[in-house]
Amino acid sequence: MPKVEIEQHKKGDYFVDYEEKLFEDVKAEPGQKALVTFHTVAFEGSIGLVNILTATRLLRKGYETSILLYGPGVTLGLQRGFPKIGDEAFPGHMVYGERLNKFMSEGGKVYACRFALQALYGHGEPSLLPGIIPISPLDVLDIQLIHTREKAFMMHSWTL
Repeated sequence: MPKVEIEQHKKGDYFVDYEEKLFEDVKAEPGQKALVTFHTVAFEGSIGLVNILTATRLLRKGYETSILLYGPGVTLGLQRGFPKIGDEAFPGHMVYGERLNKFMSEGGKVYACRFALQALYGHGEPSLLPGIIPISPLDVLDIQLIHTREKAFMMHSWTL
């Protein structure tokens, strides 16, 4: 067998050139909007967290940014905790709420479909994180059409 004679990686080493950026750092022009939609289940993969982080980045680039939680996506916007609401049962348990609260505190808007909230997941509006705006299921399409009409950047995730 060949012998590996390369020094073992250690804390502080780099695996890649993380500083190289090939493309310009795009910023929003005045009045530009963005919409990020989520049709994904909390804790069933990384896309929910990645898209909240992406929405926050869009907001910081100057886009008037909104998040739409519909279908299983509403599970991202629920208050959590165990044994009490707000108690972190394990590291990362509260990450969705923390990141959505950060997004809203920086001026982003979050909408949640009332149909998915009640009919699919058995929750009412008091289960949502404070600041999330409940909407009619008929508004799920209209918010996307409005953003299309306004030539907004839109990013859609659909997982299951």
